[in-house]
Amino acid sequence: MEGAGAQQAGPLVRCPVCLWELPAAYINSHLDGCLQDSEAGRGGEAERSPQAPSKKMRLSGPPGESSEEEEEEPEGGSGPAAPVFPLFHKGRAAAAPPGTPGAGAHRGAPAAAAARGQERGASPAPACPGPAASPGSHAAVLSGETVAQKLEGKPLADKLRPGTLGDYVGQDQVLGEQTLLRSLLEADEIPSLVLWGPPGCGKTTLAHIIASNSKKNGTRFVTLSATSAKTNDVRDVIKQAENEKRLLKRKTILFIDEIHRFNKSQQDTFLPHVECGTVTLIGATTENPSFQVNSALLSRCRVIVLEKLSVEAMETILMRAIRSLGIRVLVQDEQHTDSASGSSGKRSESPVYIEEKAVSTLAYLCDGDARTGLNGLQLAVQARLTARKTSHQASTQGCSVDGVFITEDHVKEGLQRSHILYDRAGEEHYNCISALHKSMRGSDENASLYWLARMLEGGEDPLYVARRLVRFASEDIGLGDPLALTQAVAAYQGCHFIGMPECEVILAQCVVYFARAPKSIEVYSAYSNVKACLRNHQGPLPPVPLHLRNAPTRLMKDLGYGKDYKYNPMYKEPAEQEYLPEALKGVDFFKGRKT
Repeated sequence: MEGAGAQQAGPLVRCPVCLWELPAAYINSHLDGCLQDSEAGRGGEAERSPQAPSKKMRLSGPPGESSEEEEEEPEGGSGPAAPVFPLFHKGRAAAAPPGTPGAGAHRGAPAAAAARGQERGASPAPACPGPAASPGSHAAVLSGETVAQKLEGKPLADKLRPGTLGDYVGQDQVLGEQTLLRSLLEADEIPSLVLWGPPGCGKTTLAHIIASNSKKNGTRFVTLSATSAKTNDVRDVIKQAENEKRLLKRKTILFIDEIHRFNKSQQDTFLPHVECGTVTLIGATTENPSFQVNSALLSRCRVIVLEKLSVEAMETILMRAIRSLGIRVLVQDEQHTDSASGSSGKRSESPVYIEEKAVSTLAYLCDGDARTGLNGLQLAVQARLTARKTSHQASTQGCSVDGVFITEDHVKEGLQRSHILYDRAGEEHYNCISALHKSMRGSDENASLYWLARMLEGGEDPLYVARRLVRFASEDIGLGDPLALTQAVAAYQGCHFIGMPECEVILAQCVVYFARAPKSIEVYSAYSNVKACLRNHQGPLPPVPLHLRNAPTRLMKDLGYGKDYKYNPMYKEPAEQEYLPEALKGVDFFKGRKT
């Protein structure tokens, strides 16, 4: 049927670009695709042109066929719209509207395209590649025929950034169905927010989704980065927002990425304008806003805590990227063959396969960071494609003659991490040292070693850990094992002498010793009671008793300093005398009460 349809389309016409013959009815749209590919091969000059041409070249056609009606749209707007060179899509499928008869050689003239593909040594293309992707789908974002072309340009994590709340994955506790924030966003009632979460959890993506929805509703959205913006930039945005609100009744949303980079005075710039509603502030930070954001600004914003993405959410994101790239996932024991379908029926490169186990491993290793996972996937795929091009031996590992095969080892190599996720200056620093203290206090030697290694392998200063161990020796062990303080000081000196990585075993020995040691907070509690007594004392503090005062001068002796003091070494038994002020006579700080 397809061959009959091609014969009815008119006499064959030779394309001046690729020299293939096609029916005259399809030559216009086919020529569009050829010219577009030619422009892309010269560096994408067509994509960078300021405007698309309004007319197409008609190089050949049967006599009597009207060209003006197809080449240029009538001024009245009626009649078929002339196809133009697409500016943002490299794929040939975008060369003409899907519904037109001449939608490109690979769509409108399947017979000629198949013949051309066979003569070039490629697999025959199917008659129709399937329904066109919707504008908001991820398949529409990745342009290009091959996997290598789809990976060109921006990082994969940026290309696949979701554009709607429906595509947003992994934060159901905050943005799931029936949640307050989701209801507010869908109703376009956006409050001032501070998005707090680890890297790659979706803070910037959520801001982009809010921006997309806001622009549809006429709200102005401005983005600044605290790493590069200055106070004057913020003031300019606020001044424009005031004018927009006064003259056009138009709202302004100001998104500040890495808001913790602004100092306290810069953050104070937002206070009156957020208070009166001139701007709706959305800040994103990886640091604890309790420490890094002004309390006055926090009181005007709602803090949204975004967690690290779960393994399941990461697998969903990775599978979405794999489908967009046209890579086939091989389950265990499945063999990869050249007949497997990929991103399209026609291939100008070898098909790409990835192990299902490799996807799971990547989801685990990226530690809840979607950006790390997607970029790791991109690096692994690009490395294997490069190896395929440079290798001419069929037996090369991972590069067989029937396709490019990505294994678990390739993914691990592409995701090499030289450090553990740890922030020496942020909240993770305090969380880990707190966990180490509590593990030693609870006599759990395994957990103690784990948290110690977590800090040291993450780049923590070993002397900081050693100083904390000195404190722990007296605070939590105390008189339960007086040698613990000696151990801690020796560990500090050892770390100071030899440094990392040799000193890690010294700290490990000290930590295990402390975890196994008997615990006593007798001294710690008693000293805390003394401090509480001093803070809670009413009136002036009691003077030192006269018999306890030193009398280096005659005047002081005449005033009674040191009078009736009993020098204990002169007595066989402890001499009975009072050492506390009269107001505290009988107080026992170890028992926390008077005797």
